[in-house]
Amino acid sequence: MNNIYLNLFTTFFKIGAFTFGGGWAMLAIIEKEIVDKHHWIDRSEFLDLIAVAQSLPGILAVNVSVAIGDRLKGTKGSICAALGTILPSFMIILAIAIFLTPDTIKNNEVINRIFKGIRPAVVALIIAPVLTTAKAAHITWKNVIIPVGVALLIFSKLPFISNPIVYVTLGAVGGYIYYVNHQRSKLNGKKEDSK
Repeated sequence: MNNIYLNLFTTFFKIGAFTFGGGWAMLAIIEKEIVDKHHWIDRSEFLDLIAVAQSLPGILAVNVSVAIGDRLKGTKGSICAALGTILPSFMIILAIAIFLTPDTIKNNEVINRIFKGIRPAVVALIIAPVLTTAKAAHITWKNVIIPVGVALLIFSKLPFISNPIVYVTLGAVGGYIYYVNHQRSKLNGKKEDSK
C-alpha cells in the first residue's frame, strides 16, 4: 500500500476494531503491527513511546497512534492514525446505543456469554505486553522489586503514596540522574584512555 495516510488509518482501524480491554490489551497488537510488520519504529523506540504515552493524559492507544502518525507524516499522519484508532469504538458504541438499551444488554444471555468469553483473552492481551515491555526494559530478578513495589504502593490507597504522578516524577528524576552519571563516567573513561 503506497498511500501512507491510508496505511496508517487502516492499520490503526484494524487495531481498534479487533482489540478489547483498553490500551494495555492493544499494545501487543500495536507492537506487532508498527514494529514487526511495518517497521515504522524499532523495539527500543516503541518502549520509549509507551513510557511517554502512558505518562500523558488521554487514552494510551490514541497517544501511541498520534505519536506514530506524527513521526511518519506530521499532523496529517497523526490525525489519520488517531481516527483509525477511535472510529471502531465510536461506531460500535453508536450501534449499541441505537439498537440496545442497558436492560437489553444486562438481561441478554448471549451478550453476557460473549463478554465472559472475552475476559480471559483480555487478561492474556494485557499480560503479553507487560512481559514484552519488562524484557525490553531489562527487568530482571534483581530489579523487579522496583515495578512490583511501585504497583503495591499505588494499590495501597494511602494518600500521596498511591498517586501515580509521584512515581512518574520520581522515575523521570531518577532517569535524568542516571543519564548524567552515565555521561560523566563516559567522559572520565575517555580522559583515562587519552592519558
